[in-house]
Amino acid sequence: MATLAELSNRRELLASGHRLCAGCGAPIAVRQFLLALPPEAQVVVCCPTGCLEVSTTIYPYTAWRCSYIHNAFENAAATLCGVEAAYAALKRKGKIEADFRFAAFGGDGGTYDIGFQSLSGAMERGHKMIYVCYDNEAYMNTGIQRSGATPRGAWTTTSPTGQAQAGKREGRKDLTAIMAEHNLVYVAQASISHWRDTVAKAEKAWEYSKEGPVFVNILSPCHRGWRFPMEKTIEVARLAVRTRFWPLYEVEKGRWRITVDVANPLPVTEWLKPQGRFAHLFRGEGNQEVLRAIQEDVDRQWAKLLSRCQGGAV
Repeated sequence: MATLAELSNRRELLASGHRLCAGCGAPIAVRQFLLALPPEAQVVVCCPTGCLEVSTTIYPYTAWRCSYIHNAFENAAATLCGVEAAYAALKRKGKIEADFRFAAFGGDGGTYDIGFQSLSGAMERGHKMIYVCYDNEAYMNTGIQRSGATPRGAWTTTSPTGQAQAGKREGRKDLTAIMAEHNLVYVAQASISHWRDTVAKAEKAWEYSKEGPVFVNILSPCHRGWRFPMEKTIEVARLAVRTRFWPLYEVEKGRWRITVDVANPLPVTEWLKPQGRFAHLFRGEGNQEVLRAIQEDVDRQWAKLLSRCQGGAV
């Protein structure tokens, strides 16, 4: 794995000066991932509509120092399928000599929900690409609406709080596990709070993208939507790992492995309390049942992950 000194001397493919919010987790995720690629890497990036896209490509400017494609909310994976297939055809005909790779960076809205059919099809057909989801657990760019990644109990503008309900009623979709069930060569779950772990996974993703499709899901907190001070982004991301809400693991050619063990987890309330989107759960006694359900979700998912890592039934 590249050292911190080596990484700090590499050229950034996502330049500074973009218009993402100060303290946003998305550019941290993208920078950590792209810095792990070999210095000679030639990568074509595709972004669906979302915070990352609208803030880094405001015409006539761009923050991307590589080939870049923007497409609609739902079809980044399908777009890269076409580009990768065309590239492979031109390569076979000897019309291109350079070694290009293809990577998509999509938010959870464009990945878990709107873009899922496009993503699932691309993975099933085996197109050689890397798909990275920067997961901020809602549709932040369009006004903080709930997504399939939004946790149970979270306030969003479409999962309000009050007498009728206490935030989102449903649990979150386990997209990383769903992608693993596509039998990809490499699937991983990472967090911007653990940069060494993310960089190691990005290096593997780059190598495995020669063989087939790769999926990496990176937790990228949004202080605007999660309602915490902007300087707490990394701290909040780390609490998600320390409470086992967001386990760090990889699935390498079908072998599940936890990459950062959490032997003595904090209760999930330690991750919930700093976030204003869960503040209603700590007012009075009426929401204890929701808090218990969130902890049970975390414990059940961790047990399922352990069973998969030990080769057991799930």
